[in-house]
Amino acid sequence: MNAMGVRWTAEQVLALAPDEASRRAGSRLGAAGPWSGAGGGEGVVWGQCEGSGRAPYRTVVDPAGPACSCTCPSRTSPCEHALGLLLLWAADASAVPDGAEPPDWAARWLAARRARTEGAARKAEGTPADPEAARRRAERRAARVTAGAEELERRLADLVRGGLAAAGQRGYGLWEETAARMVDAQAPGLAARVRELGALPGSGPDWPVRLLEECALTHLLDRAWLAADRLPAPLAATVRTRVGLPSVPGGAAVRDRWLVLAGYDTGDGRLTTRRFWLYGAESGRTALLLSFGAAGRAPALALPVGAVVDGELTPHTGSGQLRADPGARLLPVAGPAAPPPGGPVGAALDAYGRALREDPWLDSWPVTLARVVPARAEYGWQLADADGGEALPLTGGDRSRPGLWRLLALSGGGPVTVFGECGHRGFTPLSAWSPDDPSETVPLL
Repeated sequence: MNAMGVRWTAEQVLALAPDEASRRAGSRLGAAGPWSGAGGGEGVVWGQCEGSGRAPYRTVVDPAGPACSCTCPSRTSPCEHALGLLLLWAADASAVPDGAEPPDWAARWLAARRARTEGAARKAEGTPADPEAARRRAERRAARVTAGAEELERRLADLVRGGLAAAGQRGYGLWEETAARMVDAQAPGLAARVRELGALPGSGPDWPVRLLEECALTHLLDRAWLAADRLPAPLAATVRTRVGLPSVPGGAAVRDRWLVLAGYDTGDGRLTTRRFWLYGAESGRTALLLSFGAAGRAPALALPVGAVVDGELTPHTGSGQLRADPGARLLPVAGPAAPPPGGPVGAALDAYGRALREDPWLDSWPVTLARVVPARAEYGWQLADADGGEALPLTGGDRSRPGLWRLLALSGGGPVTVFGECGHRGFTPLSAWSPDDPSETVPLL
C-alpha cells in the first residue's frame, strides 16, 4: 500500500459535500481541464485550480483527516475545489500522480497541520499546567451546577403541583427564562432539556403525557447529579455528561479497520454537530465520532460513508457511551466493507433496552437490522422482519423521504440489511446494504 492509502471512489468523495450546491460545483471541477501542478505525496493531494481571480486557487487535501485548505473565499468545508481535486485524484492516477514532492505552499500547510495535531495529542496526554487551579475551577463549576439543579427541582415541583394542563397557558417565556438560568449555572445539558420541555405543551395529541414523561426524566437527572458521589463511576460519568460537563476520553485506544456506516449533521442555529458512526471489523465495536462547527462554519471532520479507514479511536468514559476520539490519522485502506452483523427487530429492541439501563436519558441506540422489509402500515412506514415477527415504525417525517425512497428502491420488496438508530419514537434508518452487493454501503440521509 502506498503512503496515500487507497484512492476513494467518486461516490465516497461526493459524500463529503456539505450541501447539494457544493456537490454539483465539485463535480464540474473533477476533470483535469482547470487543474495544474496536481500531485500527491507525503499523505496529501494538491493542485492549483483556475478560478475567477487573477491567480489560481491553491488547494491541498489530507485524505486521512480528512482535512483541506484552499485559497478560495468559500466558507464551506470541504469547498468545491477540494471536492473537485479529490474527484480527479479518485478517477485519474495520471492527472494526480503519487510519489511527488509537495510544493512549498502545500508543505507549509502540512507541517502546520502536523504540528497542531501533535500539540493537541500532547495536551490530551498531559496534565494541567496548574492542577490545583484546575481542581478549584472544577469545584466552582460543580457548585454552580448543583445550585442550578436544585432550582430546577423547585420549578418542576411547582409545575406538577399546579397541574400539567396549565403548562400550555404559560407560554414559552417561562421555559426560556428557566433554560437561561441553567446556562448561567454552567449546565447546558439541563438547559437543553428545559427547552425541550417548553416545546411540548400544545404540540399535538397527548402532549401532557409526553410532558410528564420528560419531566420525570429531567427530575431523575437532577437527583442523579445531586447524588453523583454515591453512584457507580461509569454512571456518574454519564450523569456529568448529561448535565453538560465535557465528555472526556478515558479508555484504551482501539486500533482497527473501521467501516464508516453513516454520517449526518444537526444544528440549532448556533452550533452544527456532525455525527459519524463507525464499525470495527476486528473489534466488533461501534463508535460515534463528533465534530462541531460554530457561527455557520461546517465541522472539520469529514469521512466518506462506505469507506474503510485504518486507525485508532479512543473511547470516552461513561456507561453506555459510544463516543470516541480519532487518532492523528485515519487512513483509507482497501478491505472488506461488509455491514455489521445484524439481527431481527426483537434483538434491536433488546439492545436498546439494555442501553437504557445504563443511560436512562438515551434518545437512541445504534443497531443493525438483518433481513427486514420496508412496508406501509396503517400509522406510516415500518421495517418488518422478512420471516415474520416484529416491526419498527420509521421516524423522520418528510426529512427522511429521499432516504425512504432509496431504501424502497434498494429493497425492491425483498429483505435488506439496515443500520440506524433505534429509539422510543421508532427507528431512523441511516444506511443499507443489498443482499446482491453487501460491500456497497448506501447512505439514506
